[in-house]
Amino acid sequence: MSMLFAKKPLSTLLAEASDSEKGLKRTLGAWALVALGIGAIIGAGLFVRTAAAAGAHAGSAVTISFIIAAIGCALAGLCYAEFASMIPIAGSAYTYSYATMGEFVAWIIGWDLVLEYALGAATVAIGWSQYLNKLLFITFGQTIPYEWSHSPFQVSEAGVSGIVNLPAMFILLLISLLLVRGTQQSAVVNTIIVIVKVCIVILFIILGWQFINPANHTPYMIPETAGVVNLSDGSTVDYSKFWNNGFAGVMTGAGIVFFAFIGFDAVSTAAQETKNPAKTMPFGILISLAVCTILYILFSHVLTGVAPYQDFLKSGSEASVAYAIDTYMPGYGWLSTLITVAILAGFSSVILVMLLGQTRVFYSMSKDGLVPKIFSDLHPKFRTPYKSQLLFLVFVSLFAGFIPDHVVGNMTSIGTLFAFVLVCIGVIVMRKSNPEAVRTFKTPLVPFVPILGALVCLAMIVSLGRENWERLGVWLLIGMLIYFGYSVKNSKVRKSLK
Repeated sequence: MSMLFAKKPLSTLLAEASDSEKGLKRTLGAWALVALGIGAIIGAGLFVRTAAAAGAHAGSAVTISFIIAAIGCALAGLCYAEFASMIPIAGSAYTYSYATMGEFVAWIIGWDLVLEYALGAATVAIGWSQYLNKLLFITFGQTIPYEWSHSPFQVSEAGVSGIVNLPAMFILLLISLLLVRGTQQSAVVNTIIVIVKVCIVILFIILGWQFINPANHTPYMIPETAGVVNLSDGSTVDYSKFWNNGFAGVMTGAGIVFFAFIGFDAVSTAAQETKNPAKTMPFGILISLAVCTILYILFSHVLTGVAPYQDFLKSGSEASVAYAIDTYMPGYGWLSTLITVAILAGFSSVILVMLLGQTRVFYSMSKDGLVPKIFSDLHPKFRTPYKSQLLFLVFVSLFAGFIPDHVVGNMTSIGTLFAFVLVCIGVIVMRKSNPEAVRTFKTPLVPFVPILGALVCLAMIVSLGRENWERLGVWLLIGMLIYFGYSVKNSKVRKSLK
């Protein structure tokens, strides 16, 4: 049993972090990390999941959902910042868990992070496909046929069934090829995209503010008596159900829009490609999170003020921001086009950071012997884990092409929240087990902040419902089969202890 919780020595981790000749190339500075964080955070969560949370659960009070999700992320972010400054190596929560709670917990986290990064990339790719269709309609009056831009589990209002989401698979291919070329080139592209999409978000907030209808914010939370809404796919939304109204609805909304914050922790996966990571990692994580939180609250307030929340269940469910502009902001059709282009670019940067984060986690796991060596094979010229990048391209494309976004999105959220809980606990454990370790950044008020962070994240997990818990359970079961079938036989830490 003790071998299950064998820890990777902190000294070994730091030695690996300092060995830059054989490993990943250090090219990223502080502001590149901030741009990387904002690039990952502002995307499908804001432009797609806001409407989903407001329409079915939180109403105009989705702004409160964002605040709750931001609190959970801020508390977890402080814990991430301490670990990132202390263990500046690729792998994020996986690496931190290996040093604090042992191999078995580290494996669970590493496997769980596939839900965050890989399925997060799939969710955003699906959103990219939706907005591409919107842009094609605005520009040419044509769209990609429904059956070739939706999963087999989706049916249009006209009764057309989806077959495969080809645009989602296409953007994943382009981004994966860019990442194979190198992190520095990818970071430059990402920085340009971030500047564009932040400007567009601010422009929507400023221009949309004058179109806010106070009636759309009254009542602020969805009342239990709001009735039942029939959707085009034959399903219904019953606002009398516990998790669909009032503060319970706001908590469910928090669990859904939490997806909008996924990305700040992806900054920590690039620690081994960062210059002076002990100082720049906390800066990149916390600044990107703070900027996005402010923009999110303002954006959601304007969006739900411009359009009634129930609209987002039907005609506004896909490309909701463009829908709100076209329907309720006359004379601003140009803004709808501009924001659609910016969203497409923004989604691309989110996919970039998610796929970057996923391969870096598996790079670390492969170096530890927990997954096959192919995941840590570096390109002879670009020094990127190119084989891993291409393997995940296939895996993520299958989800993006054949599974609806709401299923993939909620799986992403619950996987990330679970990782956050363990990172928060890990800070407390590390303070006890390695009190003498150098910490350039320290999480304040330990153990209060980590405990509160874990509790807020657990509350959001509970609000996501039984179906998502069951999916998480099945995913972890698959992970256990791989761990006991392969990883325990090939673990380098285990071999060093024999």
